[in-house]
Amino acid sequence: MRIPLSWLREYVDLPAGETGRAVQAKLIDAGLEVETVEQLGAGLTGPLVVGKVLAIEVLDGFKKPIRYCQVDVGQANGTGEPQNIICGASNFAVGDKVVVVLPGAELPGGFKISARKTYGHVSEGMICSASELGMSDDHDGIIVLPPEHEVGSDAIALLELVDEVLDIAVTPDRGYCLSLRGVAREAATAYGLPLRDPALLDVPAPNGFGYPVSVADPRGCNRFTARTVVGLSPEARSPIWLQRRLQKAGMRPISLAVDVTNYVMLELGQPLHAYDRSRVAGTIGVRRAEAGEKLTTLDGTQRVLDAEDLVITDDSGPIGLAGVMGGANTEIADASGPETAAGTTDVVIEAAHFDAVSIARTARRHKLSSEASRRFARGVDPQAASAAAQRAVDLLVLLAGGTAEAGVTEVTTPSGPRTITMRADHPDRVAGVDYGRETVVRRLQEVGCDVYGQDELVVTAPSWRPDLTDPNDLAEEVIRLEGYTNLPSKLPQPPAGRGLTERQRLHRRVGRALAGAGYTEAPNYPFIGVEVLDQFGLDADDPRRAVVRLANPLSDTEPVLRTTLLPGLLGALRRNLGRGEQDIALFETGLVFRAVASAEETAVAAVRLPVDRRPTDAELAALNGALPRQPRRVAVVLAGARERAGWWGEGRQANWNDAVEAGRLIAAQAGVELIVRQDQQAPWHPGRCAALLALVDGQEVLVGNAGELHPRVIKALGLPERTCAMEIELDRLEQAAPGVVQAPRVATFPVATRDVALVVDAAVPAADVEAALTSGAGELLESVRLFDVFTGEQLGAGKKSLAYALRLRAADRTLTADEASAARDAAVAAAVERTGAALRGA
Repeated sequence: MRIPLSWLREYVDLPAGETGRAVQAKLIDAGLEVETVEQLGAGLTGPLVVGKVLAIEVLDGFKKPIRYCQVDVGQANGTGEPQNIICGASNFAVGDKVVVVLPGAELPGGFKISARKTYGHVSEGMICSASELGMSDDHDGIIVLPPEHEVGSDAIALLELVDEVLDIAVTPDRGYCLSLRGVAREAATAYGLPLRDPALLDVPAPNGFGYPVSVADPRGCNRFTARTVVGLSPEARSPIWLQRRLQKAGMRPISLAVDVTNYVMLELGQPLHAYDRSRVAGTIGVRRAEAGEKLTTLDGTQRVLDAEDLVITDDSGPIGLAGVMGGANTEIADASGPETAAGTTDVVIEAAHFDAVSIARTARRHKLSSEASRRFARGVDPQAASAAAQRAVDLLVLLAGGTAEAGVTEVTTPSGPRTITMRADHPDRVAGVDYGRETVVRRLQEVGCDVYGQDELVVTAPSWRPDLTDPNDLAEEVIRLEGYTNLPSKLPQPPAGRGLTERQRLHRRVGRALAGAGYTEAPNYPFIGVEVLDQFGLDADDPRRAVVRLANPLSDTEPVLRTTLLPGLLGALRRNLGRGEQDIALFETGLVFRAVASAEETAVAAVRLPVDRRPTDAELAALNGALPRQPRRVAVVLAGARERAGWWGEGRQANWNDAVEAGRLIAAQAGVELIVRQDQQAPWHPGRCAALLALVDGQEVLVGNAGELHPRVIKALGLPERTCAMEIELDRLEQAAPGVVQAPRVATFPVATRDVALVVDAAVPAADVEAALTSGAGELLESVRLFDVFTGEQLGAGKKSLAYALRLRAADRTLTADEASAARDAAVAAAVERTGAALRGA
């Protein structure tokens, strides 16, 4: 919100000579985010005067039209003689009043003006455009002034070229500051000065003679005021002061009726809309749109309406998107427009109050953010509608010679005041400062609250502050007005013995291990679109389809919380590929969100935790009970080369083995040894998918999956061929962990190695053979490693050979050859008995 300091002074008597920087500091101390102070007219020096064009000579022979003008500037040049000026613009004629800068002046940007010869003539100054004076970015032509301004008068004061403008970033909870009225109230409080409230107007009571209005949705529109002004002069234009205030506030002047509605919106914060009464057919209504209805808005775009959209209608159908933008079919006609023979003479002014959530969703749904929707979405004062309509009527009557009809329409839905009960010392306990009851009451009254009571205060929030709903909101108002800088700086004393939990330690160990293995962490937002679950090929009853839908998503394309980490990681992989990366290994650790299983669980209401103390375990448990399940998971994705080629040798492409190895690496951080078996699980390739299992209380539990993605998934997501992925649940790994991870014992005796090759059926998992060898070898076995898999005609159909390296070691002695061979034979015997293996070559 841009606030011209000269305009602000109309409502607050700021100290004479108070600069914009000083006002900025005061407002920042009061909690407003004043980002910059723009110095308008900095470096501008006169003479800059009003001139009258006496004669124009068109110069030929140049690439563009050039005009040699004689301009009367009165006595501003000291002689009274006309000034001869070269000008390339053609939007003015003889007799027009223009803005002339004379030699010796300096324009913004250090542009000094002097008499100089150009196009074969001496130009004694310059006829100015709006852009050259820093008024706007309009380069279409020079400024043509209304004829009533005196020749030779000072144009700097006339055009209000010197001013300071505060640029305020208004937060969503401070919507009332999207107006001069709201910022003036904050300035008055900051300086301890009275406020001249521009909304304090004499407004006639509603009667039965106003324009007919019907509100079919009182929840979406709880107040609708309509006023009518007739007999407007089609030739009336916005005066310079009105145009300049709009320009300083960042808006473009359009036509008188539209400028008046924008001016009142900036002044009071209440968006208005003006309808050409001759184009409105019958009663104005407010209702929800019918799905599929169409409306062409003022920006010329035809929009297909949603059933949740709130629309303004007449007998012909929708004529406006309520609170967002009006329709083109009732647009105010400008007499100067190329498509209209005459301008609008009769207008109907709409001043309504719409539901903030409904307007915000409609604006986002149609990707149509307007000045009106910004204000309605943040909360508009419902009590200001009548005053805003009256202010607009007064300005139209004053500036366009219109007549206000006696009829006043006001459709309202009764609502009581919002009251909040708060202990008088609540702000003291929140801030840790002894403010006292008198200070609390005074500060709340300064923001517009009515306060009653002694130790227990009953506070009625003002209509323009919809954000004040709880005692903590009131405490914040007291604290910010008393000054955040006055709060004591004291670090909290943490209780002893509260370190990282085992879950947090595991999380960090996993991250360090993956980073050390060459993976790059790529955190993603937890929001996804449901279509990605279809692209993954998930079955209808897959638990990952039990999504939690957001009530107010940041993006309509990502309205649910993720149930798997893979969509975000694969999106990051695709973005990196698009930016030239070829060999990518990414990982992410984070929460996924699973909807609760039964309707009874969803009925649990979330509790509101206190802010003045640490929540109790019972309160935290109650809150967690109302949340969806949030298991912590870790996932990796790989594409391209896992080992790059170079002078040292050939490289190696990433494959499903690397994804499985990543799972083993993660499990090792929890002290868990994974059991790997073949599996079929979307979105992985059915022949290259591994199930990762761990023993929890003696039972095998699925903790994750790894492998190569399905070709259909790769094609749907635009990924490289043979892209691999792994996802594992850390919480289940933690359950399978044996406890504190023991450091490995350093062996002092030599190791004995024995190799064994076993022939088994092709369907027998290597993990089962390895488990049998481990069991049979006993306590002398230090490790077992599969180093070769062979199939061929020599073995026979349906057979495979698995070669294992056994490492044997005793803790107290050097093993003899007989002891090592005996352990090997015992391991082979166990494998033969449990898996039907045969010793190869025997």
